[in-house]
Amino acid sequence: MKEQSVLSTIYENICRDTGKQNESAKLIAVVRLLTLTMLVYSFVCCVLVSLTGHTGALAFSLFSPVLFLALFVLSYRCGTYVSYCILNICILFWSIVNIYYFGWNIGVQHFLVVLLVFVFFSKYKHERAKIAYASFLFVLRLIFYYYCRSHEPHTVLGTDLNNALQIVNTFFIFLSLGLVAYLFSTTTQEMEGKLIEYNRKLVKQANTDTLTGLYNRRRTMEYLESLLKDAESQISICLCDIDHFKHVNDTYGHDTGDVVLKSISDTFRTKLPPDTFISRWGGEEFLLIFPNMNGDEAGTALEILRQKIKGLVFDGGSEKFTVSLTYGLVEYDFHSDITTLLKEADEKLYIGKESGRDRVIF
Repeated sequence: MKEQSVLSTIYENICRDTGKQNESAKLIAVVRLLTLTMLVYSFVCCVLVSLTGHTGALAFSLFSPVLFLALFVLSYRCGTYVSYCILNICILFWSIVNIYYFGWNIGVQHFLVVLLVFVFFSKYKHERAKIAYASFLFVLRLIFYYYCRSHEPHTVLGTDLNNALQIVNTFFIFLSLGLVAYLFSTTTQEMEGKLIEYNRKLVKQANTDTLTGLYNRRRTMEYLESLLKDAESQISICLCDIDHFKHVNDTYGHDTGDVVLKSISDTFRTKLPPDTFISRWGGEEFLLIFPNMNGDEAGTALEILRQKIKGLVFDGGSEKFTVSLTYGLVEYDFHSDITTLLKEADEKLYIGKESGRDRVIF
């Protein structure tokens, strides 16, 4: 058995849920990762402050990693929602104390934006609570701003340390925002992708014939309506029918008849021009639509198709057999409606049947 890497083991432990019913495993993973980010951030701040030899700032800075380490451990003992609430409270408390001690210039107040994004992503309901919480964070940030304008920070930091902490804060704020947005949006995007794919399959099922995979009558009528509505070039329509198909089903069985239908459908796809609209009109009838082609051009394509289909050989079990189609072709005259065109194509098909079958009537 292949051993897991240390990073894989750590990631699995971070993503381990609380084991309680009806709680989000994704949310507890985000809580822990965000807590770890704050923990690393706190250690970095401790290092920076210690390098400057600022004793007063260091004493307070050491409190932050203890706070977030305790919260990380607590997330494995408490439920998801409790951990989520405690993290919000801790970051709020931590932000207030930092601003009181070190002032506005180090940029700690921007972590309120992280909380805002975290809360809005983490719950798919509770819209009123989200709006209320967002309003609270907005008002709190304004209070911080006006307080810092009229009050000196409890611990005054040097310019270099202020600038360094501003850079560190900016980095970890963007990291936290990206982390929360990525982890929650990944699930949303996956669900949206699955929904799009599911809808695509539903549309395909609604528009295609199950046996042959060709378009069905419903989709064909939609296509014809849209095509004739804006037709500026020649269009040709062909209604074709498998000759003596009932005899095929009665003699060789319906399974063999299905093989014939699918084989002919595949031949349509490979031998007709690429932009031909091919549909199973019903039973053994097919409707072929040739956009941007006049009747003579469509007739030439159909003649090649007719010869190809005649050359197909099918296994009937006791014997081999072939089939043929008869084709009724009409050319759009720029004023007839769909019903008229289909009636004309059907009449041409009937003429072909009456005159011996296996032919293109135009």
